[in-house]
Amino acid sequence: MTALLIVLAAIVLLVIGYVTYGSWLAKQWGIDPNKKTPAYEKEDGVDYVAAKPAVLMGHHFSSIAGAGPINGPIQASVFGWVPVFLWCVIGGIFFGGLQDFGSLFASIRHDGKSVGEIIKDSMGSKAKKLFIVFALLVLILVIASFVNVVAATFATAADAPKTLGFVTGPTGTQTTAMISLLFIVLAIIYGVLTNKCGVKTLPATIIGIAGIVIAVVVGLNCGFAMTRTAWIIVIGIYIAVASLIPVWIMLQPRDYLSSFLLYAMMIVAVVGIIVCAITGNAKFEIPAFTGWSNGLGNLFPALFITVACGACSGFHSLISTGTSSKQLDNEKNAKAIGYGSMLIESALGIIALIAVGMIFSKYQAKELGTSPANYFAAGIATMFSTSDATSVYKTIYALLTLAVSVFALTSLDTGTRLSRFMFSELFLKDEENTWKDAKGIRKVLAHPLFGTTLMVVIGCVLGGLSLSQIWGLFGAANQLLAGIALMAVAAWLGEVGKNNKMFFIPMIFMLAATLTFLAMKVVSIVKLIAGLVPDKAAAWGDWFQLVFAAAMFVLAIILIVQGVKTFSAQAKAKKN
Repeated sequence: MTALLIVLAAIVLLVIGYVTYGSWLAKQWGIDPNKKTPAYEKEDGVDYVAAKPAVLMGHHFSSIAGAGPINGPIQASVFGWVPVFLWCVIGGIFFGGLQDFGSLFASIRHDGKSVGEIIKDSMGSKAKKLFIVFALLVLILVIASFVNVVAATFATAADAPKTLGFVTGPTGTQTTAMISLLFIVLAIIYGVLTNKCGVKTLPATIIGIAGIVIAVVVGLNCGFAMTRTAWIIVIGIYIAVASLIPVWIMLQPRDYLSSFLLYAMMIVAVVGIIVCAITGNAKFEIPAFTGWSNGLGNLFPALFITVACGACSGFHSLISTGTSSKQLDNEKNAKAIGYGSMLIESALGIIALIAVGMIFSKYQAKELGTSPANYFAAGIATMFSTSDATSVYKTIYALLTLAVSVFALTSLDTGTRLSRFMFSELFLKDEENTWKDAKGIRKVLAHPLFGTTLMVVIGCVLGGLSLSQIWGLFGAANQLLAGIALMAVAAWLGEVGKNNKMFFIPMIFMLAATLTFLAMKVVSIVKLIAGLVPDKAAAWGDWFQLVFAAAMFVLAIILIVQGVKTFSAQAKAKKN
């Protein structure tokens, strides 16, 4: 019953937040349904393509969700369910939703351009370049983290009898891999049907859902096996190609269809929670609060870094300003897509918390390995059957692991496309619109193929590290990006004379939490490298973390100083 009450409380609070605070934000900023959006003003058939609200909602929600709202709350559950619950709800309404909605709105008013362009308007070109470098560092960690998650979800053990090709009687990972491969083919078919064959959204959706069912049936009976390293290579090639082709071929249809998996996954989870409340089939095991400190560190800042996407995520601002703003058909839909998607993601974070709560003792003992996706799937499957040998358990487990991998791949697709945009922006002068306008070596560096290849190679190499070496740093970089994005939108709103006061508390809190975490991270790694940690030697992964943490800390401080100067100048201008 505890689990059911937690979910009901979260849903009620998030709905109230959407109806009240979300609507108030829309009025404060002046959402205009009659204003033409960049999707129409700059339509190019590749990146600027107007999408129906349901399709764009699917893309945006699938892209921002990824594996974050599942991994983060599950790892943070060691603090107890109350801190995670409060942060997911409060953070989603007043921090994450504010950032996502604000970033989307600001980008729409900047021709669908990135946060860097928003910063340039209020803080200057130098700040824009510094932000792009910072964002690229974050995107490298996004690619590395999600490549790691997907490869681990797909991989067959290296010592298995057969490690390459189609297999019958597949394991859970082989089933997930097979369905995911079929899902890519299905997305391409959907894109061709709706964009080249004139098939309407409803019949195409019915065909797509039927295709998902067929793919699941095939995958449960015939899997695909490869080692983790092989999957990292295949995933790298896939995301590079997917980020370069027009959005209607892969990005829009894949994300739209994957959103049905996400909705189905959340419905299955809620049904499972209700079943448990009635039958007592599984017990919610997480204590309300376990203490201020544990293996993750102190509650502040560790909780606010670890939960990440379940409450607030800087990566969302890149999605809002990188792809979603280029596809929005009407400003009136910005609230549902920008603010609403974040609150649904917070609800998903709560569901992940409930899932791990059903098998918390197993999670603490690491009986299912180290992948949070496995505990998420196992926790929800346990709600329906306590035995992992039943067909019900196996089917639900396979579907949920599939859903997690699909969302991680979706974030990879979008993240790589974003890195392409931003890498090109880094080498273009203000008067140059595309890489074709650049001269000399800048034309090579700004070329989409160069930036995409470089980012994918670096991300995939780092994806070979363990998740524990990447996730903490990713969380810190991600949340620090959120603080900077909040600052960027607040500065722009102040520049154009709109209310920006709601940004200051979330901005200051996120910057304080993340800078504290990064400072602690740098100190701990320096001690390790200096040999001051007993019985532990530094590896190359530790050097990588040190360089990234230090670089992001310095870049963030420079941007914050510039932001403070901008806010001070705006305040003086108001007085005069």
